[in-house]
Amino acid sequence: MTEKTTDITQSKKNNTFRKLSIQVGLNGLSFCVLDTISKKILAFEKIAFKTPSTPYLMLKELKGMFGQKSKIGNEFSEVVVIHKNNMFSLVPKPLFNTDELPNYLKFNAKIMANDLIAHDEVPNQDIVNVYVPYTNINNYIFDLFGEFEFKHSGTVLINTLLNQNRVSNQPVCYIQVSEKDMEMMVVSEKKLLFYNQFEYKTKEDFLYYLLFSLEQLQIDLTKIQLKLFGSVEEGDGIYELSRNYIEHVSVFVPGNLSFPFEQLADETIDFSILSTL
Repeated sequence: MTEKTTDITQSKKNNTFRKLSIQVGLNGLSFCVLDTISKKILAFEKIAFKTPSTPYLMLKELKGMFGQKSKIGNEFSEVVVIHKNNMFSLVPKPLFNTDELPNYLKFNAKIMANDLIAHDEVPNQDIVNVYVPYTNINNYIFDLFGEFEFKHSGTVLINTLLNQNRVSNQPVCYIQVSEKDMEMMVVSEKKLLFYNQFEYKTKEDFLYYLLFSLEQLQIDLTKIQLKLFGSVEEGDGIYELSRNYIEHVSVFVPGNLSFPFEQLADETIDFSILSTL
């Protein structure tokens, strides 16, 4: 069931100064531990599912990751869980009403009557992200570590990338590329124009979602800057195919993280999980 796993590095640091960030999704799981004093990554592990999982099987895999939690300890100064799924909707803050949470989701997500619906505010954007977290995951993490914070991956990505974006007259399209899905975000003059997640199987699927979204936004392909990051590099299929249609394409290197990005042995940890450390 697992496709890619990195070794856990044991740490003898004081648990009081360690932060744990966990990302959960139907396509995979990952966690990362940061020493907040030395700003060093102490441990990380990533599991990619060969086929989309279910919340039940996802919890089973997560229990396997933390089944020998003595490797990372069980005391942290902060624990954050990121829920990555497409069961979300971005709502303008002036129109947001906590009594209407199910109505914001009913047209673009299949929700059950007993589903917990949560929401995050996107700082400085007057946007509220309404979403369905994985309740079974939250319950397990609470039993394991006590109080923790949870967010939607879209909230994390939007907030972090807006802080990275410089004011420009030309729009910028960021795409976090994973092995089976893409998170796409378009920004102009520090304002969010678009955010969505798509699952894809081929590089042609990737291109379709990219070009169709930009077409709906009526964006000139000769002016927009496309910044790719994650499981992508210059010269691979997705990069080269994008260059055939968009003039300005580059691989984006994250900045303004709480630790030097160069210290990572590899770059398999999702940008979203790194952004919460």
